[in-house]
Amino acid sequence: MSLAVSVLKPLVDLVLPPRCPGCGVLVEDDLQFCGDCWNALRFISAPACTSCGKPFAQGRDDDLVCAECLAHPPLHDGIKAAVLYDDLSRSIVLRLKHGGKIGLARLVAKHLERHLPADGSDVVLVPVPLHRWRLWRRGFNQSILIARALAAKRSLKIETDVLRRTRATPPLKGMTRQQRAVAVRGVFDIPAARRDRIAGRHVLLIDDVYTTGATANACVRLLKKAGAERVTIFCWARVLREGDEADTP
Repeated sequence: MSLAVSVLKPLVDLVLPPRCPGCGVLVEDDLQFCGDCWNALRFISAPACTSCGKPFAQGRDDDLVCAECLAHPPLHDGIKAAVLYDDLSRSIVLRLKHGGKIGLARLVAKHLERHLPADGSDVVLVPVPLHRWRLWRRGFNQSILIARALAAKRSLKIETDVLRRTRATPPLKGMTRQQRAVAVRGVFDIPAARRDRIAGRHVLLIDDVYTTGATANACVRLLKKAGAERVTIFCWARVLREGDEADTP
């Protein structure tokens, strides 16, 4: 297979040359950003809150917890996002979800790989589920595609049917944090027969974007109730509220 790929790739590149996933200009290799888009991406790195992963302003010490996490300790055990949510990172999500560019799931996994635990023996990846009607319309669940690409990086276990979305929800865009929490209340379920697949495990909850945390928190609550030892949220981009902007690098 690798020999065939090495032979055919130059021919494919000649007909369909690699393009930057951000702006579409020609680049040297697949899933590679051009220089301008690479410099424009706001990658999340230290220093950051050790609880939720929110970046702090430059110059702060490591091993600090943000004020919000101190006041209201989160249900999860960390948020690992590759980049901050902005127009560029949003365009990647839209092309993946609605533009049919499913290969971008490998791009997301590529940039999330650095956050994977060194020891993956107790790790299991669980994608955030779509309702069956949305899955039928879209044809795929982007979180499953990301999870599969990420699992392949380290041969990690993945469970695509542990979490179920039992009813559809209205679009959450434009809702307040409280409205989102109400909208996803009771939406997810974990069948009793599948709980042993995550019991005592470190679950990596896979999604595309972390906004207010309403969806993720609903999933985390169920996963821990079902016996998960830890639940860490993995996503491509993280939205920061207006008041959080002062804490970005």
